Amino acid sequence: MTSTSYRRPLHRLGELSETGSWVYLLLLPSLFLVLLVVAYPTIYGFVISTREMRLTRPGLNGWVGMKHYVAMMSDRIFWISLKNTAIWVTAAIAVEMTLGFIAAVALNRNLPGTKIFGILILLPYFLPNVVAGHMWALLLDPRLGVINDILVRIGLLNTYKAWFADPNTALAATILVEAWHGFPFFALLFLAGLKGIPEDLYKAAAVDGAGSFTKFRLITVPMLKTVIAAAVILRVISLVNSPDLLLVLTGGGPGNATQVLSLYAFQTAHRDFNFGYAGALSVVMFLILMIFATIYIRLSRITKE
Repeated sequence: MTSTSYRRPLHRLGELSETGSWVYLLLLPSLFLVLLVVAYPTIYGFVISTREMRLTRPGLNGWVGMKHYVAMMSDRIFWISLKNTAIWVTAAIAVEMTLGFIAAVALNRNLPGTKIFGILILLPYFLPNVVAGHMWALLLDPRLGVINDILVRIGLLNTYKAWFADPNTALAATILVEAWHGFPFFALLFLAGLKGIPEDLYKAAAVDGAGSFTKFRLITVPMLKTVIAAAVILRVISLVNSPDLLLVLTGGGPGNATQVLSLYAFQTAHRDFNFGYAGALSVVMFLILMIFATIYIRLSRITKE
């Protein structure tokens, strides 16, 4: 075999690298990984939602079509979970965005001590949800909680309160815990966005007589629009799909006061062993998130900029 025959594969590979097909060839490993890790589980989840899959009653297992979705329409807990999910996500996002923006503005000023302040702000986000949940369960404990003790001493409460056991306060208390744990996410992204805004824009606006609110409305918000949109979408997806904090603090109770869709799906699968109905709940969450992301991106108009 001559040396020319050895050069032919390399020559052909060189010719291929100069064409557009080379790009697709390089993308094949990543595409295979995405199909294996993302596409297959998603499609299989849709399949499970159309089957009866109960570990406790294997005789019922089989194809049931849209049965779970029809049953969902008359499921009282599903509608309660849907309402609580909307409240949970909306309130948590609003509080986290507000706290995150305040923290980002404070850190962006580069005053003495801001580096230490920045580390302290990030500490809640470093804690796993399970650790944060148990920590706040102790802080708000109705018998030994430090926060209850402080509120009683300063006169805001007459007696210790069971925050997570009262249907009137359980959801609000869990939202505040989630906001404390998640606001550093917004602070980091907003700080990065603020660092990217040219200082000359603020100086030019000051020369024109613009005040702080006008600068915020006409410079800061438009320049952060893409960051805000990305942060909100990512955080909404995280909140809708993460029941661990609620599982630790309340377990969905008292009653169904803190029951959300992700927690309901988790309990249906791992407590009731009804994987078919849990799969249907997961598909509904998936569709809700897809619709939300599509509408939000269009309303924010970030794709037109």
